[in-house]
Amino acid sequence: MKQRKKLSFWQIWNMSFGFLGIQMGFALQNANASRILQIFGADIHELSWFWLIAPLTGLIVQPIVGYYSDRTWTRLGRRRPFFLTGALLASIGLVLMPNADMFTAFMPSLWVGAGMLMIMDTSFNIAMEPFRALVADLLPSDQRTLGFSIQTILIGIGAVIGSWLPYVLSNWFGVLNEADVGKVPLNLLISFIIGAGVLVVSILVTVIGTKEYSPEEMQAFSSKDEEVDSEEESSLLNIFSDFRKMPLTMKQLSSVQFFSWFGLFGMWVFATPAIAHHVYGLSLNDAHSIDYQNAGDWVGILFGVYNAISAIFAFFLPAIALKLGRKRTHATSLVIGGIGLISVYFMPNENWLILSMVGVGIAWASILAMPYAILAGSIPLKKMGVYMGIFNFFIVIPQIINALIGGPIVKYVYGGNPIFAIVVSGVSFLVAAALVSRVKDVDDEIIRKN
Repeated sequence: MKQRKKLSFWQIWNMSFGFLGIQMGFALQNANASRILQIFGADIHELSWFWLIAPLTGLIVQPIVGYYSDRTWTRLGRRRPFFLTGALLASIGLVLMPNADMFTAFMPSLWVGAGMLMIMDTSFNIAMEPFRALVADLLPSDQRTLGFSIQTILIGIGAVIGSWLPYVLSNWFGVLNEADVGKVPLNLLISFIIGAGVLVVSILVTVIGTKEYSPEEMQAFSSKDEEVDSEEESSLLNIFSDFRKMPLTMKQLSSVQFFSWFGLFGMWVFATPAIAHHVYGLSLNDAHSIDYQNAGDWVGILFGVYNAISAIFAFFLPAIALKLGRKRTHATSLVIGGIGLISVYFMPNENWLILSMVGVGIAWASILAMPYAILAGSIPLKKMGVYMGIFNFFIVIPQIINALIGGPIVKYVYGGNPIFAIVVSGVSFLVAAALVSRVKDVDDEIIRKN
């Protein structure tokens, strides 16, 4: 069986560079979508329902994109057509979401904003899944941890820029961060436009600068036991049979992913109202006030902090994983992140929350790298894309569940106080850490011997 050639650091960097733009747009969405929807009239207890759009589109889109990217060979290659398409569509959503009030002649701005959120999430899903598969396509087993770690570094850089941009525009350049009722502040409008531009440019760097293996070369990498009958591959419906036949490692990772992403979703949806209410002492019904906007801008800074920490920590992940093993590295990182989220409840003021986000950043770095590095060694090459798409089920299903129950739980169980949603997110991380011990890492022995 032919082996893949090792790539240099900068070849791997260019291969993943588009993730910087994807995550910049994703960070703008994560840090500001709840605030924008509140500006357009969404109630705090309805926010998680609007966010339901994101995981639902991922549940449908990711496996289909994975299936077709496994079977797509064009002048642009196998995965790159999907990067480019997703980037162009996501950039449209980024420009239009904060400008949803322009379409009030056709429907309420809240529903237009929710529609643009759906377009963005669908587009991010189209772009992200093939990026994961590309690492497994092009890198040998002993470089995959490095490959996913570099993706994490770029994700962190992009997310820092996206998360901090509204605050920087407002506090360093004097761009207004308040607006009339029902209008999105100018600093957010400009931030989303800049994010759209960076997204397209960064994706083009990967599309132009990365060469994929030909179908014949990919065939040469496959061992006999990875050969798949052509009839079995011919139907999209085989996604369901592939789901039933998923590798043991993927099944074991599914529960880890479930609790990890249940916690992340709760943080993304409720961080702004939780911090505005619990730390700043603000009313949840006054999303238009300058104090609430300042709190929202600070949440963007905090999100940037955890993403910056994740980018830094990702540099050390390959060495730590080589020393401790990928499972122990991931479990430890999740414990640190869980403690970070729980600590938000106890912090005396907004500045102390930076310390909480350091813990979250360590967990985020590991969540973005370790499960994929562990998974890649257990998947047949010919089905790398579709299984990476199916793996996304265990990311989006917990988000769907959280979206359905999160708002009502905040209202009826937490007495309208969203800070407890953040605490539960931390507990969810701790549960995920405990479940890592059940996972079999197929490649771990090979990597340690090398």
